[in-house]
Amino acid sequence: MTHTTSGTREVCALLADGSTVRLRPACQEDRGQVLQLYDEMSADNLRRRFFAASRRSGEQAADRLCAPPGPGHRTLVAVHGDRLVGVAEYETIDDPASAEIALAVADDFHHRGVGTLLLEHLVHTARENGVAVLTADVLADNHPVHRVFADLGLHVTRRYEGTTVRGIIRLAPDERFLSAVDIRGRTADIASMQPLLRPRSIAVIGAGTRPGSVGRAILHNLREAHFSGLLHAVNPHAHAVLRIPAYASVADLPRPPDLAVIAIPAPAVPETVVQCGRAGVRALVVVTSGLDASRTAELTAACRHWGMRLVGPNCLGIANTEEPVRMDATFAVRKPLPGTAGVAVQSGGIGIALLDGLSRLGIGISSFVSLGDKRDVSSNDLLQWWECDGRTDLALLHLESFGNPRAFSRTARRVARRMPLLTVDAGRSGAGRRAAASHTAAAATPTMTRGALFTQAGITATRTLGELLDAAALLHSQPLPAGGRVAVVSNAGGAGVLAADACVDAGLTVPELPSDLVGELLAMLPGGAGAGNPVDTTPAVSVRTMSDCVDRLAHSGAVDAVLVTLVPTAPAMAVGADLVTALTVRAPRARTGRPVIAVLLDQVERVRLLRTEDGQTVPAYGEPQSAAQALCHAAGRARWLARPQGSVVEPAGVDPQRARALVEAFLARAPAGGRLDARETEQLFACYDIPLLRQACAVTEQEAVDAAERLAGTDGDVVLKAQGPELLHKSDWGAVLLDLHDEQQVRAAHRDLTARLGAAMTEVLVQPMAARGTELLAGIVQDDVFGALVLFGLGGTTSELLADHAARLAPLTDTDIRELITAPRCAPLLFGYRGSAPADVGGLEDLLARLSRMADDLPELVDAECNPVIARPDGITVVDAGVRLLPRRAIDPYLRRLP
Repeated sequence: MTHTTSGTREVCALLADGSTVRLRPACQEDRGQVLQLYDEMSADNLRRRFFAASRRSGEQAADRLCAPPGPGHRTLVAVHGDRLVGVAEYETIDDPASAEIALAVADDFHHRGVGTLLLEHLVHTARENGVAVLTADVLADNHPVHRVFADLGLHVTRRYEGTTVRGIIRLAPDERFLSAVDIRGRTADIASMQPLLRPRSIAVIGAGTRPGSVGRAILHNLREAHFSGLLHAVNPHAHAVLRIPAYASVADLPRPPDLAVIAIPAPAVPETVVQCGRAGVRALVVVTSGLDASRTAELTAACRHWGMRLVGPNCLGIANTEEPVRMDATFAVRKPLPGTAGVAVQSGGIGIALLDGLSRLGIGISSFVSLGDKRDVSSNDLLQWWECDGRTDLALLHLESFGNPRAFSRTARRVARRMPLLTVDAGRSGAGRRAAASHTAAAATPTMTRGALFTQAGITATRTLGELLDAAALLHSQPLPAGGRVAVVSNAGGAGVLAADACVDAGLTVPELPSDLVGELLAMLPGGAGAGNPVDTTPAVSVRTMSDCVDRLAHSGAVDAVLVTLVPTAPAMAVGADLVTALTVRAPRARTGRPVIAVLLDQVERVRLLRTEDGQTVPAYGEPQSAAQALCHAAGRARWLARPQGSVVEPAGVDPQRARALVEAFLARAPAGGRLDARETEQLFACYDIPLLRQACAVTEQEAVDAAERLAGTDGDVVLKAQGPELLHKSDWGAVLLDLHDEQQVRAAHRDLTARLGAAMTEVLVQPMAARGTELLAGIVQDDVFGALVLFGLGGTTSELLADHAARLAPLTDTDIRELITAPRCAPLLFGYRGSAPADVGGLEDLLARLSRMADDLPELVDAECNPVIARPDGITVVDAGVRLLPRRAIDPYLRRLP
């Protein structure tokens, strides 16, 4: 059940109390239910709706609402179960950009968010159809509707006319509107997750009597966790399973459970889910695997119809270790340790590994959800749950797919400011996108796209599960470093060198220490010690001296973190228990706010948390590379938290309406899509005031000569570029001829191109020679999953070969733009490298903002490339550009709806 912009398909969404309604356009078959809605309405509510308590008004409204939609009339209905509970409509009268709206909600569904949800979707439909303003005449005492309008988040003005108020709603959704939608969505989401993660009763359907069955294992784990609520088994062949009462079916249970865990063969799942819905079950966990597409669709449809949240199918289960809940509805072998980490995974095997790892570290979990095939509950739901559960302070994600990346990014950006979010960047070596024609599309790899999402959202992305747990241990136990400067302390010189190398390899720095600090350290350390960083304490160092050394470094202000690398050198320093003392015996006197971590080269475990005398913990790693990478991730999180959140840049002088008309005209001529020619590209870029180099198209030799004369003028030489559908990478064809300074050379160049390229060349593009500068690439790629991606980096003919590019997901904030310009390795060239004049960075920022706006306005623009972009101190110029369009429509990522 997906939403389409045509508004012809049903979507599901959550109300404020967590229940589900289905939204769709009204049809003639709805007339009876619409009439019933008005018939059951109180006299007072009828008066508020129609300004008179008239049943006849309800009949007339039902006739109008359910008639076939006219060009300026749209109606949406909200259906709960089998009952129609709300209706909203708009109709244009004289001005197609302005429409009147009306709203009605069943009396017993007031204050549950039905009206607001209908209005959100009606606003979306209205904007798609060119409506910019909605108006409504409301009685002055109709306080519920006034409150709905006020809380919508859009700009509303009121004009009082006697006993009525005319409300005027301007449909220009901005950050205020998106924030209001966020809050409503979060409230509804958390309410809907209550029966899933805080159920008062659970039924395990498919709990077998045979040892080893999945259902029996889940029932056993629930019992062993001492689940605080009522627990039942559903098994038609037993009266009890594991001494827990069993019933033949869900319908036979004494009362409907909040949560049903289904572990039965795939063919029986759809019908069982329908039985759960009829019985009043509020949430499902389907661990069954092997459902084909048809059964999966039936499962999802039943959940939507009956308003049940769904985890799975094909999952490990869920757990919540909160003391009032104590739920382990998984078939994992080991019981999860209670703690503060929230975990969401798609792979059951990865889930077991993370549960075991977090338990071994002593971090434990607050809640765990194995998402499986992710037909409903997703990482977005869980991020919002953890944000508000009052317990989770660390979130670990393993995601193989993203249902709504832009909504995920928006949620993650907010949640990541409250707690660390960590993920394994899985799928980096996948098949990737299809072979792309342009340099921009070729550069936009799946790794780059996911990296853009994680970077902008503040998610710590690791490459392996081990690295994920390494970072989790540090982020859970230590403060964040203010920067990347590390002091390495070791009781063996060689070990210190290895640790220093690991830090540099990870992108950290190991700076020389100030001379006065070096003197202090040497004064306290044994003879033969070195304090240049790494600090070599020698094997003769005592526990107390090591502690004083670490303490002095942490308080010095010269470094942001201290990494202590120890090897067993008994009897002077027994690494094991004495390590904790060496690092923390004096910690209670003053916490420095700087992380202190250890590397124990004789440690078998990759990482463990050692408890200190003051109840804190210190991460100890078995290898310096693990410690250094964890520190690098912590420093990256600190940088992200310190960056301005930024705001979306709105460049001046853009004309999206004209751009929309150009795109629609092109696709009307080429319904399958294709590449714009040079003239069309120039026209589109002009809509966004993108500084494209002056150009002219010519077919004949004489046209080329005339164009060269016009364009060269006093500027000097010109360039001829052959144009044609096959000539995308012109350098491969020798299709660009430079430095043509007179008529004879232009004529000779045109003849040469014609002779060599033949029918592949349809015309030539004539441009003045661009002044020298740094050659860059800037472009757009529309990813089928992630949306628009803006790329920036080194350009020219070697762009793909050197692969020096960075990317961010549109729309770009001012912070995103600054980071995008500084991310490529070639960035120093733009800021005055080795005495050269800096480029016009402000012009580059403006170009990226305009590309971002163009990508956001035009979802049909699947690939746009500016290559090269010449950056000079006096400005920037797009020398060559290409655009490809496909017939596709945008889906509003912020419109509230379930998958």
